[in-house]
Amino acid sequence: MKESKHDWPLWEIFIRSRQGLDHKHVGSLHAADAQMAIENARDVYTRRMEGVSIWAVESKNIHASKASEADSLYDPANDKIYRHPTFYDLPDEVNHM
Repeated sequence: MKESKHDWPLWEIFIRSRQGLDHKHVGSLHAADAQMAIENARDVYTRRMEGVSIWAVESKNIHASKASEADSLYDPANDKIYRHPTFYDLPDEVNHM
């Protein structure tokens, strides 16, 4: 049985631009494996040589939180006062903080 393009997994593509420090999601594509996904992403998403790094992540490996659970997910951070450094006294020598 011949494998068709429709049997290939879906990959999420992230590109880091020359000016950026982070990778940004630019789209999705189907590919047989990671190497093919990177090569196809290069051809599709970096036509003007704007990228310096490509990440290809198989879509099935991405898990996300649910928007409806945001309150309970982020609530525990509120009781950790050390994450909110509002009670520290900064010396005068420290600028722009």
